[in-house]
Amino acid sequence: MYEINNIYKADAAKGMKKLKDNTIYLTVTSPPYGEIRTYNGFKWDFKATAKQLYRVTKSGGVVVWVVADQVIDGSESGESFRQALFFKDQCGFRLHDTMIYQKNGISHPSTNRYSQCFEYMFIFSKGRPKTVNILKDRPLKWNAVTWKKSGIRNRDGSIEYKYDLKQTSPYGQRLNIWIYNVGFQHTTKDKVAKDHPALMPESLAQDHILSWSNPGDLILDPFSGGGTTCKMAKILGRKYLGFDISQEYVDIGRQRLQDSVSLHDTQNRWFCNFLAKKETNGKYGQF
Repeated sequence: MYEINNIYKADAAKGMKKLKDNTIYLTVTSPPYGEIRTYNGFKWDFKATAKQLYRVTKSGGVVVWVVADQVIDGSESGESFRQALFFKDQCGFRLHDTMIYQKNGISHPSTNRYSQCFEYMFIFSKGRPKTVNILKDRPLKWNAVTWKKSGIRNRDGSIEYKYDLKQTSPYGQRLNIWIYNVGFQHTTKDKVAKDHPALMPESLAQDHILSWSNPGDLILDPFSGGGTTCKMAKILGRKYLGFDISQEYVDIGRQRLQDSVSLHDTQNRWFCNFLAKKETNGKYGQF
């Protein structure tokens, strides 16, 4: 019912109802949680959304669910955990990984608890994930070189050993706590997105798209907001589809997609070739 590579005005669950079963390789989304943000006053149905996500996700596909808890009367709501268990126990997803998005920026101090500086990134999979491109950009301190032992047998039967110094990658695979600078100036360079109250960092969307999908895969964001997931999917050579109930946010996302055309043309080809090895080694540029 929808043409791909666009963002549409629709409620998340109702929009997904028009998609065929088993069509989405990867979802990267951050839904509204609690009443931390108003999001133009719109409400949504979590259970209906979760069930639709399971239906439209391909076997082996992944859902990245970025969420945090609202603090009510000095204590956390625990809604994020209830959602994770619903995905797992009521929908059929596997909880593949529980990751942390740590915010490097200004925190909101509290008088009776430690300052909150992170959100959860639940990685749900429909069966065993089929695409896993582990990012390897964590600097290593001690494992940059290794010694390789080899032996040569002499005429008299003795073995002469030698040791060769072997250079390895100075980077190791990431851990499951990812740190990003926050604040509009670090989240995006798109001035048109300044009116959205809670933009996802472009580098966060980029890193999950790299990790759980390949060029040409279809990426979904049912809470498109400012269009970050769709923009990064486009830049990275993926197909994309987004929904948002707010026409204002749909317009912001579409404008960002339009403005990213030149960036896509100049950098997408390099990224597609870069990821053809099925593994990301070393650092790569952020957009």
